[in-house]
Amino acid sequence: MSERRRSAVALSSRAHAFSVEALIDWEEKGLDLSMEALSPAGPLGDTEDAAAHGLEPHPDSEQSTGSDSEVLTERTSCSFSTHTDLASGAAGPVPAAMSSMEEIQVELQCADLWKRFHDIGTEMIITKAGRRMFPAMRVKITGLDPHQQYYIAMDIVPVDNKRYRYVYHSSKWMVAGNADSPVPPRVYIHPDSLASGDTWMRQVVSFDKLKLTNNELDDQGHIILHSMHKYQPRVHVIRKDFSSDLSPTKPVPVGDGVKTFNFPETVFTTVTAYQNHHPIHHCKAQ
Repeated sequence: MSERRRSAVALSSRAHAFSVEALIDWEEKGLDLSMEALSPAGPLGDTEDAAAHGLEPHPDSEQSTGSDSEVLTERTSCSFSTHTDLASGAAGPVPAAMSSMEEIQVELQCADLWKRFHDIGTEMIITKAGRRMFPAMRVKITGLDPHQQYYIAMDIVPVDNKRYRYVYHSSKWMVAGNADSPVPPRVYIHPDSLASGDTWMRQVVSFDKLKLTNNELDDQGHIILHSMHKYQPRVHVIRKDFSSDLSPTKPVPVGDGVKTFNFPETVFTTVTAYQNHHPIHHCKAQ
């Protein structure tokens, strides 16, 4: 028996298999039996560990720097906020057929600017002729199937069923009553649709051409909203085979081939003229 134990102990620490007797003998002698010690390649180096966990910095990510006035322009450096569908957090490997939807992540660009507005209550101007959003919605999408075809769309939905008014002496928005009757549904389909996952992932997807209006008879494809109501923008990733019901004048289709993302900091109140006189609200898009 002692000969067998000596022979087993003599196994190299880089071996791919170990005898039970050798492991018992190592334990009796107080030797390290951790997985790192038993790894054929030894402990992972910092570089290998970072690569294994995907920790390399994203090439498109930026940090916000400079003065407040620089931050409040369209050309500001932007941080981003990431939203992932809750279903993607499930344990275990994702089936190949589902990976193009389950692994999708969306990053909100210029999240720092959106948060500055959100902290004081974002107001978004709407007009009869249509007005572009400021800040504009811009996102970076990852996790798409490079060879699959997708539509990217955006809609804006009410946060609640209330109408609001701005109280100047307290500088706060207060509930003024029930919401007005629902407006006709509108969906803004990104003009680059239909495109491959590879195409979408190589660009920042911008909705800067989208316009907001309070004209319920609008025939220009603008998003119709009521003034003095709170709304939440939503971004939708729609696989080609689920797009049969996709229309600018119909609600966004639902199903396994559709993923919807929103960001709390992008909630806004619609106005025809700014109510809050904080200087940040009077920045104009370039």
